Amino acid sequence: MPEVSRSSQWRTAFRAWRGRRPFLGGVLLTLGGAEILVTMKAPLPVILHIGMQGLAGYLLPTLMLVCGLLIVFNPSQRLFYSVIAVLLSLATWVTSNLGGFFVGLLLGVVGSCMTFGWLPDQEPRVSRRKRRKAARAAAEALRSTTLPGAGEPA
Repeated sequence: MPEVSRSSQWRTAFRAWRGRRPFLGGVLLTLGGAEILVTMKAPLPVILHIGMQGLAGYLLPTLMLVCGLLIVFNPSQRLFYSVIAVLLSLATWVTSNLGGFFVGLLLGVVGSCMTFGWLPDQEPRVSRRKRRKAARAAAEALRSTTLPGAGEPA
């Protein structure tokens, strides 16, 4: 019996963990918040100071980042976090360099919307390769269970 490598065990466990939560939406939201925070540290000639600056410029992307992490690690409250996160993402338009030059804003809105639309009770998707393999096995089983000569003309 072939021994399963430790890395494939970790990969399988991670896929199972990731499949039970809105992982991609949370990651996009976290990346959006991080990108906006990085643009706040850009050199002075690059930064556009529009609207309220100071604490709000750093607070909103930090809260976006926290909401993204909470979505990944606490998916039971995903609806609340995603609504708060989309509002925070849209508010960065005014407070944080046009939402991190639009990139962080778009990442945050898309991640929040993906999280809001995620349905936890759906069955996991089966890859096309596995579906074809199962169909071939079913067809082969059907062929082997039919009586020889039953389908032939008399």
